Amino acid sequence: MLSEPTYLAARVVAPMIETHFARHHAAATQGPDTAQDAILLAAPPPADIVEVMIDAAFWASLRREEGYPPKISLALLEPAKATQPVVFSKRRLIPYNLLKLAPAVELPGIHLGVWHDEEGLYVWGTATGIPPLCLVIEVVEPGLLVVKHRRADGFGKFVNVAILRGDQLQLVDAESAAMQDCPALQAFLPNRNLPTSTGETDNVLGELAAVMRAHGRGGLVLVVPPNSTQWQESIVKPITYPVLPAYMGIAEGRQQEQAKWQWREEIQLAIGIVGGFTAVDGATVITRDYHLLAFGVKVARAESSTPVDKMVLTEPVVGSVARYLHPAQNGGTRHLAAAQFVYDQRDALALVASQDGYFTVFAWSTTQEMVHAHRIDVLLL
Repeated sequence: MLSEPTYLAARVVAPMIETHFARHHAAATQGPDTAQDAILLAAPPPADIVEVMIDAAFWASLRREEGYPPKISLALLEPAKATQPVVFSKRRLIPYNLLKLAPAVELPGIHLGVWHDEEGLYVWGTATGIPPLCLVIEVVEPGLLVVKHRRADGFGKFVNVAILRGDQLQLVDAESAAMQDCPALQAFLPNRNLPTSTGETDNVLGELAAVMRAHGRGGLVLVVPPNSTQWQESIVKPITYPVLPAYMGIAEGRQQEQAKWQWREEIQLAIGIVGGFTAVDGATVITRDYHLLAFGVKVARAESSTPVDKMVLTEPVVGSVARYLHPAQNGGTRHLAAAQFVYDQRDALALVASQDGYFTVFAWSTTQEMVHAHRIDVLLL
C-alpha cells in the first residue's frame, strides 16, 4: 500500500510526468525496427508511484545527516533491469531511509534503485547503469528536485522533465513554440537533437553547455560558420590564444565508425577538453562542425555595426512568456558581448554560462529581426 503524500507539488506534477513518459515510450517504440529496442526501455511510470517518489525525495532533501544535506538520485527499476546492481535488503521508501543511504550515492552516475511490491515502494540497492526512459528523481539541494530520464538512444546528459523548487513547479516545454521562428535554437530542445551518420543524436552543444555550467567559472562560446573569417570583425586582435591547427577532437570522434560505447567515451572526452578552455577569461570560438579555433578571445562591436538595444528572452518552460528588454537587463558583460556578437554576426550562435548557474543561448531571429536569447538552465540541472 502506497503511503499518502503530503507534498502538494508532487500531486500536481505527477499526472503530467506520467503523460510525458507514456508519450516518449510510444514514440520510441513506433516503427517496424523498434520491437527489440522496446524490450530495453523502462516501462512508463504511473502517476501514483511518481507522486510518492517525489514526496519522499522532497522531505528527505530538507533533512541533514551529520550536518550534510543529502544528494540523492532515485531510479525506478527492478534489479534485473539495472547494470551491475548492488542489491541489499529492502528498505521502505521513506525520508529517513533515504537520508541514511544518501552518503553512499553522492558520486555522479550512482542511483538508488526503487521498486514496488504489495506493501508499497522500497529501495532495493544501487545501480550505475539504467535503461533508456527510466524515471530518475534527483535531489540537487534542499527543496530542489529534478525529474529526468535517460535519453532513448542512451547518449549524453539525461533529459530534464520537471524542476520542483519548494512550492514552485517548472515543467520543461520540449516543443517550445517560442522558438519556432528561430531554428538555430530548436536544437537545444530535448526532442530536437539531429541524428548523425552513426545513428546517434547530435547534442554536442548541449553536452558542452553542461560542462561549462559544471565548472562554475562562467564562460562564453561563439559558434561560427565553418570556413569563414567574417566573425573576426567582431573581436579584438590579435587573438590571445589561437589554436593552430584547429583542434578537431569532437569532429573526428563523430566521424569514426566504432563501438557505441567507445564513440561516446571519445566524444565526451573531447567535449570536456573544449569545455575546459571556456573557463579561461574571454570567449572560446568553435565552428558549427565543432573545430576549436581560439580561446581567451575579447569580443568587440564591429566597426560597421551599431550597439544592440533590444532582444527577446524566452525559456523552455510551460507557461513562460517572452520578454522584450535591453541586453544590459539580461546579465553582465558576457551576456552583453554575446548579444552584440550575434547582432553583428547573424549566422553565429553564442552560449553564455553565468557563475550563478544560469545558462543562455543567443541566436538571430529572422522573423522578429532581433537577437533571441533562450535560457536553458532548466535543461542542465
